[in-house]
Amino acid sequence: MAKSLNSEVITFKADPALKEAMQGVRNRSEFIRTAILTALDSACPLCKGTGILTPPQREHWQEFSKDHVLKKCRECDSWVLSCERDGHSAHQKKCGE
Repeated sequence: MAKSLNSEVITFKADPALKEAMQGVRNRSEFIRTAILTALDSACPLCKGTGILTPPQREHWQEFSKDHVLKKCRECDSWVLSCERDGHSAHQKKCGE
């Protein structure tokens, strides 16, 4: 027998401009769920989108950054992490650098 999925209702306030922009969206709940999941998928894996590292995260980052640097990809102009031990990031290999 399949487990039933428990759902929780979460509400938020919307200003008049957002409320108006949402007019005509057929399934607002699904639209909002998809938008939130997309935003969460794009958030920084360390800070989860807050822009702030906790002291323990900062310590881990400092250790990690001893062998890794932030570089701008010449092919796609994106900022990428590059491992200084092997000289290339996976992104740079993808872009052909």
